Amino acid sequence: MGSLAGEVAIVTGGTRGIGRAIVERLLDEGASVTFCGRSRESVDKAMSALASSGGRACGQVADVTQPNEVHRLFEAADRALGPLDILVNNAGAGIFRKVGELSIADWQRTIDLNLSAAFYCSREALERFLPRGSGYIVNISSLAGTNPFSGGAAYNAAKFGLNGFSEAMNLDHRQDGVRVSYIMPGSVNTGFSGGPSDRSGDTSWMIAPEDVAEAVAMVLRMPARTTVSRVEMRPARPKK
Repeated sequence: MGSLAGEVAIVTGGTRGIGRAIVERLLDEGASVTFCGRSRESVDKAMSALASSGGRACGQVADVTQPNEVHRLFEAADRALGPLDILVNNAGAGIFRKVGELSIADWQRTIDLNLSAAFYCSREALERFLPRGSGYIVNISSLAGTNPFSGGAAYNAAKFGLNGFSEAMNLDHRQDGVRVSYIMPGSVNTGFSGGPSDRSGDTSWMIAPEDVAEAVAMVLRMPARTTVSRVEMRPARPKK
């Protein structure tokens, strides 16, 4: 396994939940990390919590559904930490309603955040990776990207799309030295709301955000000759 010491990463949606755990893990691994959130309050709160981590972290406010804000995020990361090595597309959210109850705004928001944002960020990353012939993109998907459920049409469509986007991007750029992986967790114990899983009461059976961060670190540490294309993660003992 390789080392992440000295690597430079961007993690979207890095102020809480899975994204925050990924930021913390990458810092522990010796990487420098720029992360983003949608509000100054959330970014500042995360930066304060990360102050004792010992790694180099940079928080930025950005709405990754907006290409111009994505561009500014990457430029700020370049200035703060230097040439990019790793992109983790983690930002995501779900609106869970039956198709007949979904508004156009619900649909667009879900697709924009879970799928289009990954394209906007990946495009910026590839502009940096391709000239030098190296780089790694990890997309945080979901088991909802292979397992449809009632009420999940928009979220399922976005995550199915993210899986296909990830696989096609890997095929597009594997000969350019760019590796692409996607990780599909099942029920994760975060503040992610509105999904099909019951998060009331005991949640100890659920995947911890730190477990997803461990999977991210694992794929990133693989030797350059090897790409872990996708990782599926499930609770070992799901709630009955």
